[in-house]
Amino acid sequence: MDLFQAIEGRRSVRGFSERSVSRQILTAILQCARWSPSGVNLQPWRIEVVQGETLRTLAERLTEAAESGVPKNPDYQYHPNTWKEPYRGRRRDCGYGLLHAMGIDQGDGDGRKRAWLANYSFFNAPAVMLLFMDRSLGQGAWMDMGMFVQTILLTAHAYGLGVCPQASTAEYPDIVRQVVHVDRQYLFLCSLAMGYADHAAPANTLRTTRLEVEAFARFHG
Repeated sequence: MDLFQAIEGRRSVRGFSERSVSRQILTAILQCARWSPSGVNLQPWRIEVVQGETLRTLAERLTEAAESGVPKNPDYQYHPNTWKEPYRGRRRDCGYGLLHAMGIDQGDGDGRKRAWLANYSFFNAPAVMLLFMDRSLGQGAWMDMGMFVQTILLTAHAYGLGVCPQASTAEYPDIVRQVVHVDRQYLFLCSLAMGYADHAAPANTLRTTRLEVEAFARFHG
């Protein structure tokens, strides 16, 4: 698989097979990702890889919190308080597209709730990477973390794995820190649900669109 195939072929996976992911492959992915660029070589990433009983405990606690209405307390604000176009429309189309792929009507409240709660069980992925960053660092380190995540996504895809980047689990950072014993010095950014895709899972049929270059880029000179 070449770089262009990896970039264009990657997609978010929300349904996984029961096949486990070896520690060797997970380590190899991080061995590659560690070469991601970062400003003044900060390398701000801290990763906790969870599987097995630890993953089950984390999924249970996050699902219980979400289902029982525990107030969310994320370490940072991912989305704006007020949506404007064209972003509101893109968000709506993505959400409705996923519901349609899963056969859930917009008016099906129970179905939509089940679909949302699946986020907190990491879609039953066999492995999850939890991404942390020292909260003393500046905004540039957030750019570094984004590049690091992209490298993980592409490397995992090259290894035949599916990944779903999740900001939803960052709504309960204290639970995550408690389970994996990470100090509050580190803010929790997101999780990467990872495993071999279940190609029969309806959610995995979703393929979101992208703008043409002319819609977002201008050339000068």
